[in-house]
Amino acid sequence: MYDEDFLDFEQPVIELKKKFDSFLNENPNQHEKNNDLKKKIDDILKKIYSNLTPWQKVQVARHPKRPHTIDYIENLITDFIPLSGDKKYAEDKSIISGIGTFEKRSIMVIGTEKGNSTETRIKHNFGMAKPEGYRKVQRLYRLADKFNLPILTFVDTAGAFPGKEAEERGQSEAIANSISVSLNIKTPIISTIIGEGGSGGAIALATADKVLMLENSVYSVISPEGCASILWRDPNMVKQAANALNLTASNCSRLGVIDEIIPELPGGAHRNYNQTFVDVKKSINNNLQELLKINEEDLVSLRNEKYLNITSNLNQLP
Repeated sequence: MYDEDFLDFEQPVIELKKKFDSFLNENPNQHEKNNDLKKKIDDILKKIYSNLTPWQKVQVARHPKRPHTIDYIENLITDFIPLSGDKKYAEDKSIISGIGTFEKRSIMVIGTEKGNSTETRIKHNFGMAKPEGYRKVQRLYRLADKFNLPILTFVDTAGAFPGKEAEERGQSEAIANSISVSLNIKTPIISTIIGEGGSGGAIALATADKVLMLENSVYSVISPEGCASILWRDPNMVKQAANALNLTASNCSRLGVIDEIIPELPGGAHRNYNQTFVDVKKSINNNLQELLKINEEDLVSLRNEKYLNITSNLNQLP
């Protein structure tokens, strides 16, 4: 359960874990004492994670060992068949997509993938999609609509790729059209924000009937670093920027930007893979069953109405 990738605010856990490891090596048969120390670690994690600041949640959301899209596909989806390319320019490996089976129902699954090693991060462009990635999303949305396949998306991206070549190939147009397609197809869409939900690059995959969000994920129009640079011209203002952006799951829920918060065990999803998969699967399935009861015309109407109403919720901001 306990790895070496501790975050800076987890210092009390680091110190206690060192004592735990030392005692375990010297007294491998002292099970009762070992259990006591382990419980103390659990209690400290619970205390820390019940009072995370917005900036600390950003750090948890970015944890390199947090479950990625590929992990959710492997654990929630069976019979997965990848589908690639936008049929116009190229394949974008920052977005994983394909058809599969979820709870005995055929579905389309699409998600941004950051990678979990130097090699895979480069392969997936750190989860930052280019225009061809978003045009692939559009193509597969329309395919799902044609065959009446519910769509499940997983969002974990710092944002769309900001490179010159992406702008030359119409990055903003591709994102805008992805949102437009999302609003008009007649099959259910459920989006789950599993880590970072950054800017338009996230919205392109998170325009859905139901938007779910893991408790320690973040969802924002810009990163705290970008906000600090623009508003204060000072990279040291990231904590203040995180506070101002209302990027936590509780903030997004209050503003009506998301529909449900999926709880995480103390220590975060990166320390509790199995339970995280169970909880995400349950939440997606519950929401999917409700959406399948709604006829196509009402589904589209309710989806569009939902996003029109978000504007009035945002007016409540101080």
